[in-house]
Amino acid sequence: MRKFRVRTLRFFALLLLSAVLAAIVLRWISLEQWHRTQVNPEEPIEIEAPEKSPTPAQPNKPPLITGKLDTARLFSGITVQAAVEPTPGGAASDERADPQSYVLELKLHARVPAPNKTIDELAKVSPELPRLLPGLAAMITPESVSPYFKELYDTKLKNLRENLVRLDQLLSRHNFYDCQTVLQLRHPESHRRVVLLQADMDVDADGSDSDRLPAGSGSSPNFKPFTSFKWPKKSQLPNPYLAPTEERLKRYEGELAIKTTTAERKRDLKAGISVARDEIESMKKYSFLIGATDPYIVIPSGLGKADGGKVGDYALVIFGDRIFPAIVGDVGPPDKTGEASLRIAKEINALATPNNRPVSDLKVTYLIFPGTADPPFGPPDLEKLQARSEALVKEIGGASVPLHHWENIIPPLPTPTPTPTPTPSPTATPSASASPGASPSATFAFPIPSPSA
Repeated sequence: MRKFRVRTLRFFALLLLSAVLAAIVLRWISLEQWHRTQVNPEEPIEIEAPEKSPTPAQPNKPPLITGKLDTARLFSGITVQAAVEPTPGGAASDERADPQSYVLELKLHARVPAPNKTIDELAKVSPELPRLLPGLAAMITPESVSPYFKELYDTKLKNLRENLVRLDQLLSRHNFYDCQTVLQLRHPESHRRVVLLQADMDVDADGSDSDRLPAGSGSSPNFKPFTSFKWPKKSQLPNPYLAPTEERLKRYEGELAIKTTTAERKRDLKAGISVARDEIESMKKYSFLIGATDPYIVIPSGLGKADGGKVGDYALVIFGDRIFPAIVGDVGPPDKTGEASLRIAKEINALATPNNRPVSDLKVTYLIFPGTADPPFGPPDLEKLQARSEALVKEIGGASVPLHHWENIIPPLPTPTPTPTPTPSPTATPSASASPGASPSATFAFPIPSPSA
């Protein structure tokens, strides 16, 4: 009995000691794990948080892409509706080999607009138009809509189809809907033909003419020193954009001569060299309109073929309660309408710049008088433009307000003043460095040739 008690006590003592040792070991392991987690945590700790109530979706307002994407730059204001449609398939190794197992389908839905056809419809976007041109209503008939309106939007749709996989090249919603109507009109009494467009107004700041303005005025990233309206140069003053173009040509030719230039790069360089040479030759031979100083409009390239409006024709720009004389000075892309020179844009909106259009809504009316160009072309004669425009307006019933009168804002070229011959002095001797008859240095942005030149 006594032996049984001793064995029992020894057993319980050994069991208690084992439990204590086990507790110590487990406690040590726990502390070691906690220490490692605090010093160098390798995995994030998940903390449970109460779920937020989801924001109710708005089915009538699908997401609008207006910013920069990883796949392409898209600033087109296109409403995007996206969905993933899974279907049962076979083994992953088989589906990976089949191109049709993983397909992205792009389909752009575009509603083609209907043109304005009546004077009342025109007045909805340009309320002052019937009052400004009282004879306009008699010129509009049910057959007045130009075939070019359909051709314009067919061209836009063709552009969308060709660039659908290039999201950054798609027409924006603003540029797709940039034309309200195109009408072919004829006055019933004078039979004067008119092409009417309703659109917005983008800004054209292109052009250069060293004969009138030797200093460059271009500041837009898309600036070009040319316009479709041009005439032979009348002086030896170099075009301000000639030297930069010649430098560009030298860079292209130098890079083309390097043996390590890739074949693809050489093709691009040869194309660039050809363009630069054409530009240099053109700037040496011709002068052009200047967007910052000359009142002109830009027409899409297909309009002339359809309705007869061509470069040099007289035109009117109507916005609000004002009428601006202009000429057709440049030709733009075939899928965009509504563009005027920076001179006109700033008269309408002082905040207009090459990158800031003066009118974003389709509230600008452009009237073009086909067949009125006066070749040969030359520097704009603003007084002639005024008189000719007033005469053309009378042929379509007259205007209820005077036409805007453009002032010439180009400063005259400075005339070199000849230096008088100095009177000899008995006490002074002429400086050896001075050249007799030398004229003072010009203060203009570019040197002016002396009278002897």
